[in-house]
Amino acid sequence: MKKIPHNVIILGIVSFFNDLAAEMIYPIVPIFLTTVLKTSVPILGLIEGIAEATAAVGKYLFGTLSDYFQRRKIFVTLGYSFGAVSKILIGLAQSWPLVLFARFIDRTGKGLRTAPRDSILFENTTNFNRGFIFGFHRSLDSLGAVFGPILGLMLLYFLKENMRLVFFLAFIPSVFALILLIIAVKEKSWIKTDEERHFVKINFRSINPHLKLFLLVSFIFALGNSSDAFLILRAKNLGLTTILVTLTYVLYNISQAVFATPAGKLADKIGAKKVFALGLFIFSAVYFSFGIIKNPIFIWFIFPIYGIYIAFTDGVSKAYLSEFIDKKESGSYFGLHQTLIAVGAFLASAIGGILWNKINPSATFYYGSLMAALALLIFLFSHRFQSKSLLEINK
Repeated sequence: MKKIPHNVIILGIVSFFNDLAAEMIYPIVPIFLTTVLKTSVPILGLIEGIAEATAAVGKYLFGTLSDYFQRRKIFVTLGYSFGAVSKILIGLAQSWPLVLFARFIDRTGKGLRTAPRDSILFENTTNFNRGFIFGFHRSLDSLGAVFGPILGLMLLYFLKENMRLVFFLAFIPSVFALILLIIAVKEKSWIKTDEERHFVKINFRSINPHLKLFLLVSFIFALGNSSDAFLILRAKNLGLTTILVTLTYVLYNISQAVFATPAGKLADKIGAKKVFALGLFIFSAVYFSFGIIKNPIFIWFIFPIYGIYIAFTDGVSKAYLSEFIDKKESGSYFGLHQTLIAVGAFLASAIGGILWNKINPSATFYYGSLMAALALLIFLFSHRFQSKSLLEINK
């Protein structure tokens, strides 16, 4: 068995408990807003739109700042702190503006921590285990997403649907994750004087052509990768009850957790590009299936396969990106990549909603399938990009 670096194990456990807390409340926040606080659906959409836009901007901004100061841990710590506080704020809310503020705080935290955390993971990799390291982290993150909804539903049942108390209880695993991060993660940093510090300037004309292509492909793919809420709505649309839909969502997260580490190992063995391409193919097939199916029984097969797509793309994409960047500049590039995906996904959800309402639900998924297929074709057949990665150059 491969030896897993200390920081990678700790960050994996931190992500497990943080995602456990987040998924405890994620399914019930919309219900809390619309039933307890009597918030309209358009306001609900506004809250989520502002929240996700905040995260999108923050990922690049704070990734760049972590490169400038060559400090990662402080950004990750602040990010998880914001996420913990947001749960208390939602529990205290008597009207939707405080929930909006809480979601803004939470997504600011997401923007703060994501790229710097990935940089810490990258700093603990070698040329031969990048896929495994990112896949291992994704597995633990997904495992938290498995137990979170189950724990949330159990608490709702035993607490007689006291949603505020569930929000307060979700604060506990968040704080545990934060304390573990502060105590156990050891930062590897390159000290810089004020004269040595500079912001990483990303010039699209001069960056590695493989990296440029990958950023383009990621954005095109994201333009078709709408919110998972559409998958849940589709399952409901086909006749599944709320409890059954929740169970299919749990299956999806189990699938992610099971396959993420093997997918990372496979990327180390045959190349991250091939595994990522396979993930795009799986996504395209899954979305096409969501569009064409009429019998809800197929949902039970498609959702776990959708989890395999995540396993083949999330950690693997970071491993592939790592081949073309320097560790001292990784925050900026991880942040840029994640911001492009977030912006694309935001647009995808808007387009998906229009297609759902103006044409039919299937149109949303056919569009997503088409965009993934287009991204895959561009990724595989742009052979003119022949320059070597930094990994190859520095051998």
